[in-house]
Amino acid sequence: MQLANRISHNIKSIYDCPLLFAALLVAFSASAQAQQPTKIPRIGFVSGLPLASLSTRTEAFRQGLRDLGYVEEKTIVIEYRSADGKPDRVPALVDELVHAQVDVLVVGGGNNTARPAQQATKTIPIVITNVQEPVSSGFIASLARPGGNITGLATVDADLVGKRLELIKETMPKLSRMALLFDLTDASKISEVKAARAPAKVLGMKLQTVEVRSRGDFETAFRAAARENAGAMLVLQSVVTSTGRKEIVERATKNRLPTMWAESGLMDAGGLMSYGPHYADLYRRAATYVDKILKGAKPADIPVELPIKFELLFNLKAAKQINVTIPPNVLARADRVIR
Repeated sequence: MQLANRISHNIKSIYDCPLLFAALLVAFSASAQAQQPTKIPRIGFVSGLPLASLSTRTEAFRQGLRDLGYVEEKTIVIEYRSADGKPDRVPALVDELVHAQVDVLVVGGGNNTARPAQQATKTIPIVITNVQEPVSSGFIASLARPGGNITGLATVDADLVGKRLELIKETMPKLSRMALLFDLTDASKISEVKAARAPAKVLGMKLQTVEVRSRGDFETAFRAAARENAGAMLVLQSVVTSTGRKEIVERATKNRLPTMWAESGLMDAGGLMSYGPHYADLYRRAATYVDKILKGAKPADIPVELPIKFELLFNLKAAKQINVTIPPNVLARADRVIR
């Protein structure tokens, strides 16, 4: 009975002292919050290409996160989705990640992958990695002030197409006819085709556009190039040409047709040369965008950046197969050589 009276007295004392009561409530609340598990940010990563072909890029992205202090499965989770080279599957994959309410959606691909992401959500932050002409394509308002839920990194392929033609001409000075292989369903490739016409004229080369819509069109495309006696082929990068690069190189080698590619990462299948942005660097830099967004920055206020590293690569094995000699002064400018 005396114990019950003492407990009753102590409880009454607490209520009679508002400051003590408030302090106890704050302490209890803080203790409860400390016991709550910390929410681990989830990153959705979607690409139209098979993940196996993106291993260099995804590893660069993961390394970028590690450099910023993130530990996978402990302080951050990455959920990967791949359309395996089938662009029509991308919208469903994006919807899956949106419905899962990921904190940030990273688009590991070009315009045809970014478009479904843009259409799927206006609230989840989207980080692009290599979208071409993001302003004129309608993804952002401007590079400096994107203005929506999309930010990240853009490529400049339309600006580089002239440089690629110039390098091909320097490698093969007598070249007069050039085939441009491109995916007609990718609107950004149309811009590259248009951008190629003026420099080709200056270089004294006749351009032949060779259109494909799927990998099933490659045979017809090479027949068309042969009819026009094309002396080389510039392959414009897209999901179709990237996933079909092995077949393209096999057909080009059979026809002794030198090929120029947009990035060194596509040269695992062969081909004579490539020039373009260092894509692994773009993906590494994409990690900094994810970090900024997770720390509270709004995509609308984070400027979209352009490539700062470029790479010229020559494949001497391919050159030997198609009987092409690369001039020493051109080869000396290569950042990397496959021997």
